[in-house]
Amino acid sequence: MNKKLNKKLRIIPLGGLEQIGMNMTAFEYDDSIIVVDCGLAFPTDDMLGVDLVIPDISYLLENEDRVKGIFITHGHEDHIGALPYVLKELNVPIYATKLTIGIIEHKLAEHNMSSRVRRKVVKYGQSINLGCFRVEFIKTNHSIQDAAAFAIYTPVGIVVHTGDFKVDYTPVFGDAIDLQHFSEIGKKGVLALMCDSTNAEKPGFTQSERTVGHTIDSIFAENTSTRIIIATFASNVDRVQQIINSANKYGRKVVVEGRSMVNIINTASELGYLDIPENTLISIDELKNYPDEQTCLITTGSQGESMAALSRMANGVHRKVSIQPNDTIIFSSHPIPGNEKAVSRVMNELYRKGAQVIMQDVHVSGHACQEEIKLIYSLVKPKYAIPVHGEYKHLKAQAALAKELGYDSDHIFILSSGDVLELDEEKAKVNGHVHTGAVMVDGLGVGDVGNIVLRDRQHLAQDGIIIVVMTIDGDNGHVVAGPDIVTRGFVYVRDSGDLMSEAQSVVADTMDQLSDEGVTDWGRIKNEVKSSLSDYVWKQTQRSPMIIPIIMEI
Repeated sequence: MNKKLNKKLRIIPLGGLEQIGMNMTAFEYDDSIIVVDCGLAFPTDDMLGVDLVIPDISYLLENEDRVKGIFITHGHEDHIGALPYVLKELNVPIYATKLTIGIIEHKLAEHNMSSRVRRKVVKYGQSINLGCFRVEFIKTNHSIQDAAAFAIYTPVGIVVHTGDFKVDYTPVFGDAIDLQHFSEIGKKGVLALMCDSTNAEKPGFTQSERTVGHTIDSIFAENTSTRIIIATFASNVDRVQQIINSANKYGRKVVVEGRSMVNIINTASELGYLDIPENTLISIDELKNYPDEQTCLITTGSQGESMAALSRMANGVHRKVSIQPNDTIIFSSHPIPGNEKAVSRVMNELYRKGAQVIMQDVHVSGHACQEEIKLIYSLVKPKYAIPVHGEYKHLKAQAALAKELGYDSDHIFILSSGDVLELDEEKAKVNGHVHTGAVMVDGLGVGDVGNIVLRDRQHLAQDGIIIVVMTIDGDNGHVVAGPDIVTRGFVYVRDSGDLMSEAQSVVADTMDQLSDEGVTDWGRIKNEVKSSLSDYVWKQTQRSPMIIPIIMEI
């Protein structure tokens, strides 16, 4: 019997399903594992103090000797942001297109990892052979250039992974999506399609990026007497190109502000993905040499991020730029779900300073709507549909589209992170689950902040802390100094003298009682102090601050 028939392809999402961000999927066959994407997610409101969230790669580390490499679809943070953290533990080569590698190299340099990570630039149509797999790069369009889909050739069939994509017949830079290549692969017979679901709820087609260029151009034409400030995603190089084109057309100098924006624009222009006319770019220090109506700022902060350049301008804490009534400010992006309040807060501050704010029709999505998703399905003709990239409602919306196209529920798989989907030429089924999760990055600490630490931070944020300090005699357990009470984030001590002195009395009474009983066990003493003080504070204030007794012995 052919040995191959006993083997299965295993597709294991390690992140990126049921959420936007943290995209990472493992493909496994026999002794080979390849990984597609390695992204981060941004912390939710309840992750106090956390900077980034990255996928838990325990499964890959357990199988480290079998992991052959990581393939990256494009250069957005939700697909490359975890690389510096993952590559410190899993030293495997990276394969991506030219601009994507350029952005990754900048990221690796920031972490002093440039020399230890192997990376290879791959062109469209080129294939990489690793272990049991051959991965072919296919040209797609997205809101960053050099996005790729993958045709993954496995011993049991071809899996097509679209990456993040849309169909743009008139891209600002480069060629349109290579639909012919998708069709050719479809004719070979495709086992499974893993397709971007982000806009699967939206009917019709996503508009071309060029339509934004026309809108931007008309805004420049209508606002010739004001300074123009445009906030957009740092990675949307095509958007930046169109802003520069309009600024140059109307005789404006351009300032690029925001660290991530400067980094990506430098990388893109060095690699030839941006065409910046001579003498158009000026430094932020040169702004004062030109009248407002001859300048344009391209800045980060379109999502209301508190530390981004536009937020600092709005709040009056930017060192070089002050918002004036003679400013026209354009938000060239839609708020990502969850960021609406932050964006609204920045807009209100801008209005308060007298600026004109424009938000309508200055953004198009980088993701395929329903008709484009149907088009890819009809070209690729997969046996199985595996919606990826999106919240659960987006995955369900794509599953509904697949049903419209004639797929039954046995041939559609909505996976959760950690599910193991086993496929061969005959059948597919979810068989087992591997450990996955979110690892929190806080400053230089990776994974040292967990649920217990977050719970403590939440507790401190909500109710504050009380620290009880006292010194006891080691021989007889009598209190010889204290108890002294220090609070933070609980009550304003100067206005609560009675409460504090009564709290000291409660602790002193508890200690007297324990001393009479001859209790010398520190653990029990601390618990009794916490219990009595907690009861008293709750009765007086209806609050439950964190209580930490500190006992010193002499």
